[in-house]
Amino acid sequence: MLLPIFFILSSLILMYFGTSWLVKGSSSLALKAGISPLIAGLTIVAFGSSLPQFTVSVNAALSGHSNIAIGNVMGSNLFNICIILGISALVSSMKIKMQLLKFEILILVLSTIIFMMLFADRQINRFEGGILLLGLILYTTVKIILSRKEINADVHNEFGKSIPDPRMKWYYSASLIFLGIGVLLAGSQLLVNGAVSVARLLGVGETIISLTIITIGTSTSLLATSIYATTRKQYDIAIGNVIGASIFNILGVIGISALINPLSAIAISNIDLFVMFGVTLFLLQFFRAKYILKRDDGIFMIGMYLIYMYYLWPK
Repeated sequence: MLLPIFFILSSLILMYFGTSWLVKGSSSLALKAGISPLIAGLTIVAFGSSLPQFTVSVNAALSGHSNIAIGNVMGSNLFNICIILGISALVSSMKIKMQLLKFEILILVLSTIIFMMLFADRQINRFEGGILLLGLILYTTVKIILSRKEINADVHNEFGKSIPDPRMKWYYSASLIFLGIGVLLAGSQLLVNGAVSVARLLGVGETIISLTIITIGTSTSLLATSIYATTRKQYDIAIGNVIGASIFNILGVIGISALINPLSAIAISNIDLFVMFGVTLFLLQFFRAKYILKRDDGIFMIGMYLIYMYYLWPK
C-alpha cells in the first residue's frame, strides 16, 4: 500500500512543476509571436491548468483504462466548480464581472450537453472525439476574435500579471516546454499506476478512484492558481481559469483521448452524468448583474461535493 501512495504523491509533485514550466514556456513564446497578454491568459493559461487531466486521461486511454480517462474529466469538472470555486469563495467573497465570462459559461453548458448526448451509449468513438476536438478549435478561434474586439485595459492588465515576462529568451521558453511535457508524462504515468494499484487494494472500481483520488490529484495546480488569484482580488481570472479548464477537459481531453483510442466507460452512471450537468448549470446564476459569490455559496458548493463523494464511495 505504501508504494502506490508514494507513486501518487510523487506524481502530484511532478505534475505541479510540469504544468508550471509548460504554461510559463508556452505563454512566453505566445507573447513573442505577437499574441496579447489578454488572449494568452484566456487560452494558454486557462487550458494549461488542464494539462494534468490531459496527460492522465491520454495515458489511461493508451493503457486501456477508459473508465479512468472519462471519470477523470467528469470528476475534475465537479471538483473545479464545487471545490475550487467554493474554497475561493471562502477565502474572499468574489465580485463577478460578466464581460469575459458569459461566453465561456454558455460554451461550458453546451459542451456538457453535447458530451452527454455522445456518451449516451457509454462510448466515445474516434468520430465523436473528433467532433469534441473540433468544438475546442472553434471555441478558441471565436474567443480570440471576440477578445480582440472586447479588449479592456483593466482586464488586459490583470491577465498580464498571470503570464511570464515576454523578454524571456526563446530557447529558454522552448526548454521549459519540453521539460514540462516530459515531467507531466512521467507524473501522469505514476498517478495512473498508483491509482489503479490503490483501487485493487481497496477493492473499489477504477471509476470511483478516477472520480475521487485522481481528480483531486490532477486539480491541485488549478486550485492553487485560483486561490492565489482570489487573494489578489483577480476574481475574473480565478473563475475564468476554472471555466476555461472545464471546457478544455470536455472538448480537448476527452476529444484527443478518444482520437488516440476509442473510450468505453460502462461504469459511469446516469446519476454521475446528471450531477456533473447540475453543477455546471449552477454557473448560470453568475449572469445576474453584479453577482457576488459569497462565502455561504462556497459552503453550499463544497457541501454538494462532499455529499456526492459520500454517495459515490462504497460503504
